[in-house]
Amino acid sequence: MLYYLFDYLDKQFNFPGAGVFQYISFRALGCTILSLLIAAVYGRKMIDLLRRKQVGETIRDLGLEGQLEKKGTPTMGGFIILASLLVPVLLFAQLTNVYIVLLIITAVWTGMIGFLDDYIKKFKNNKEGLHGRFKVIGQIGLGVIVGLTLSFNDHVRIRVYDQPLLSSTLGEVQRYQDIVHPTITTVPFIKNNEFDYSALLFGWLPPEYTWIIYTLVAIFIITAVSNGANITDGIDGLAAGISGIIALTLGVLAYLSGNAKFAQYLNIMYIPNSGELVIFCAAFVGACVGFLWYNAYPAQVFMGDTGSLMLGGVIAVLALAVRKELLIPIMCGVFLAENLSVIMQVSYFKYTKKRYGEGQRIFLMSPLHHHFQKKGYHESKIVTRFWIVGIILAIMTLVTLKLR
Repeated sequence: MLYYLFDYLDKQFNFPGAGVFQYISFRALGCTILSLLIAAVYGRKMIDLLRRKQVGETIRDLGLEGQLEKKGTPTMGGFIILASLLVPVLLFAQLTNVYIVLLIITAVWTGMIGFLDDYIKKFKNNKEGLHGRFKVIGQIGLGVIVGLTLSFNDHVRIRVYDQPLLSSTLGEVQRYQDIVHPTITTVPFIKNNEFDYSALLFGWLPPEYTWIIYTLVAIFIITAVSNGANITDGIDGLAAGISGIIALTLGVLAYLSGNAKFAQYLNIMYIPNSGELVIFCAAFVGACVGFLWYNAYPAQVFMGDTGSLMLGGVIAVLALAVRKELLIPIMCGVFLAENLSVIMQVSYFKYTKKRYGEGQRIFLMSPLHHHFQKKGYHESKIVTRFWIVGIILAIMTLVTLKLR
């Protein structure tokens, strides 16, 4: 909203300093600061409200050190992240940008799925919360919206440049064409690293039906990443910290992909209008860091599914928007490891129980962070080391821009 106000003041009245709102870097900085302030101020009030409403965490004794001390800690703190994210975006971003609209829908949609789960657990005294099938249906619904929007919206495009031409009057000139409704994505570590999803049709259907494949990919990625973030949210500060690192990485990728000069220099895909995603990423990082003020060990509030499902959903859609979804296994490696640890543990237990009559385990406990807790590591040390791994994975993700 402020973007449009200052744009009007600049064009109509030449208002001093109003033009600075045209710069993504300035608005991103403003977004981050405002997001941190909202989290700091609103967070304290939200925690007090949750305490008055007695919305405390119910702890099941799993034999983990310090676990029972967390009983009664306010949960559903994901609303702190949601408010810290959406308010700056609404103020600083271009609200007509298709990517911004899609991400606002994603944040609200996944936040509501998480809220329903938390609400059923805390106010309906149902420890299971929202049934798994309804969570999946909600995630599939969002995946359909995202997949169809990125497949059919006319503002979603990729710019392809031809070889430079020499002009006697203008010097070096480049011709380009915009690919509307693109079905191309980025493949890491490969020269000419672009992949067209139409190849997955294997000639069975004409290329016009590629949107079906792309929508299925969007559904899978959104479901996997949001559940990965949800599983990772098991100890103080882990999910928020890792999500902030990933969002910062995506912000760099969005800035490079949305800037024609940087995209050409790095020989990466130029995506018009995607630079505006930097504003969203800046607010996202600010919201995560601001929430960590209260969520770092010992946590004063937990985000609950309201926050964790939203974090994962937003990260997934950001990756899809900048055509870097195939980098998710690297960028979101911590989420992937947490997810795989649960899948491996459950699968191996069922297999050994069926074969030998007694279930065996690969890990002392899953998800992976609980395995290290069982080994005697303090949770603050686990979180710090997972953050370090997340930073290393973020660097590896950025290195793939040139490592081909």
